[in-house]
Amino acid sequence: MPETQETPKTPKTRETGEALWRRPAAEQARAVRGGEVSAVELVQSHLERIAEVNPAVNAVTQLMADRALEAAAATDRRRAAGEALGPLAGVPFTVKETTPVEGVPTTFGVERFRHLTAAADAPPVARLRAAGAVPIGHSNMPTLVLAGMHTRSELFGDTANPWDPARTPGGSSGGDAAAVATGMAALGLGNDSGGSIRVPAQFCGVAGLKPTTGRFPADHRVLGPDDPGPASQALVTDGPLARRVGDLRLAYEALAGADPRDPRSVPVPLYGPPLPGPVKVAVVADPGGHGVHPAVRAAVADAAGALRDAGYDVREVADVPRLDEALDTYDRITMTEFAPSWPVVRTLLGEGGDRYVQMAMEKTPPATAEELVRLMGTWLGIRRSWSEFLDGYPLLLGPSFTEPPVEPGLESRDRAGRDRVASGMRLCTATSFTGLPAVAVPTGLYDGLPGGVQIVGRAFREDLCLDAAQAVEDRLGVLTPLDPRPVA
Repeated sequence: MPETQETPKTPKTRETGEALWRRPAAEQARAVRGGEVSAVELVQSHLERIAEVNPAVNAVTQLMADRALEAAAATDRRRAAGEALGPLAGVPFTVKETTPVEGVPTTFGVERFRHLTAAADAPPVARLRAAGAVPIGHSNMPTLVLAGMHTRSELFGDTANPWDPARTPGGSSGGDAAAVATGMAALGLGNDSGGSIRVPAQFCGVAGLKPTTGRFPADHRVLGPDDPGPASQALVTDGPLARRVGDLRLAYEALAGADPRDPRSVPVPLYGPPLPGPVKVAVVADPGGHGVHPAVRAAVADAAGALRDAGYDVREVADVPRLDEALDTYDRITMTEFAPSWPVVRTLLGEGGDRYVQMAMEKTPPATAEELVRLMGTWLGIRRSWSEFLDGYPLLLGPSFTEPPVEPGLESRDRAGRDRVASGMRLCTATSFTGLPAVAVPTGLYDGLPGGVQIVGRAFREDLCLDAAQAVEDRLGVLTPLDPRPVA
């Protein structure tokens, strides 16, 4: 954390004496708007928490203490002047190292990008700021998001899972998940192209939202003015992580909407029409029939029971549409797009950082031009199949990852480890490929580790996913914030 400063003892709420960082984001913002606490006090509380626990977790990489305090002071001045404050007034959030924050390097965890200072906020950062939230630090990720699922970067090292340092926090948005889980920030801003929000949410015991493709505006250019290719354009979506589903909803409302900087973003209403009768939920605990850990199967069963109790029409179904075909097509298209740049990109990944992608490329060679055209047609057909499936079942309940948190670096160790991790996140990969929204929500502890599920919905019906996730949370509870467990 390059920027350091003295931080005062953690401020307490005036009513309860509880540390401010423990509160949900919605309560934090309400307290600032109502004058119960100042935004400066709220940011100071989180800075103290970061100083306390980040040395053990290593989730926050570039601390923005002075900038955050300045932004908080400006919020307090606006309130004193009688101005209306936003729905996230004063709420601190972390930002993944992929995502530009004006005036701060966007490193991607790469040594060579250490001084690559951003000229402007990325659209989602600007949206959260406009709602009153305060960026407090960048968060760790796998080097260049390509070194694997485990959050380990060449520049900042490993992030620990706060529940068990012998397990990975997941990735690639693992820094945000660990920071939110331990109370270092009320919200995290990550991104997801195949599970990078939902897997760390499950592993760290928090909630996460992957929106429909086009719901949130974004800018995923890495260097210079050139945009990425079609697969990267369609697959990568920014999204929030939080300890509570209600806080995800506030972030969702702030992040959504069209923006001229992103022609992919569309002006779809935040909330769709109510559905008639009890909402049908399809349950698939073992997508594709490739195996699922008993603890994960139990988490899916617990969530299904919670939804039944809430009045949903919950039904187990045989499987999701065309799963293996979707996974194969995803791999072929992404590897074809990525292959030409790989000789240069692999030099940026540091020692051993290229193993994860290299194993994927050896397994999945690039397609020819004729094959790629056919694959793009297959992609559309798979999306159609999922649309038809969700026409009958507006929601799908299943795992984000089919195992409990695994050991760090399993996916880069050897081919068997890589295949095991790819299989574990298969439902995330398929639903990213189809562009659908999903909310990850915790369901409880299983053998001392957090478990959770994802609820997938129809395109642009994030509201249905959030409603169902709220029903699960209301019945099964919230797991975080927590103090990180020491190394055994």
